[in-house]
Amino acid sequence: MYFKRITILTILPLFILAACKEEAHKKSNAKVPTTQKTDSIIEKKKPREDPKEAFRLDEENAIDFFFDYQKDLPNNVRVRLTTSLGNFTVQLYDNVPYHKANFIYLAKKGYFDDSQFHRVVKNFIIQGGNSDDRFIADKRREIGRYLLPPDTRKGYKHHRGTLSMPSSEINNPHMLASPYEFFIVVTKPGSYHLDGDYTPFGKVVEGMDIVDKINNVRVGKGDWPFQNVYIKKAEVLD
Repeated sequence: MYFKRITILTILPLFILAACKEEAHKKSNAKVPTTQKTDSIIEKKKPREDPKEAFRLDEENAIDFFFDYQKDLPNNVRVRLTTSLGNFTVQLYDNVPYHKANFIYLAKKGYFDDSQFHRVVKNFIIQGGNSDDRFIADKRREIGRYLLPPDTRKGYKHHRGTLSMPSSEINNPHMLASPYEFFIVVTKPGSYHLDGDYTPFGKVVEGMDIVDKINNVRVGKGDWPFQNVYIKKAEVLD
């Protein structure tokens, strides 16, 4: 009996010690929550917004923006359009300030560069500033979404060579102008049925033969040229 009691008293502490070690081992292997670390990594990956690139034109700010923008523009500004069929130059009217400022702003932003004449109607007009190219849509997205009010009471008519701005076709009962597009009248002596509905804001002063050349290209459905006619560059000269 004495021997058994000694054995039990000797072994019992060993069982207790082993149980304590096993419990400590389980605690040491418990998973550490990683939420804080994950959050910190996600936070670092968030892109920083550049305040200079954040500005977009919209229906609320466009008029005020172009009102200020046109104040510093010189008179008789000319813009040269280099196309895949040759060059021509337009001069912008000073007393149509918003449309003038808009055209100059877009030209300086490079919007028209590599765009196309997407509508050509023989003996009527050539229309440019738009295309199905994705990068043109990306340019519009970066600049903003807005329309311009018509300015048809300055006495300008749609003579041959007149630079004018079409109206938007989407939800536009007031014939607001589509700022990214323009058309040039080819009709002799003019297309006067357009007067009062669209805003003339300039005229071709050099290279009307190139405008005629563009107007004579072969077109398909929707008046789109079979062979694309590109505006390689729109350059403000004055």
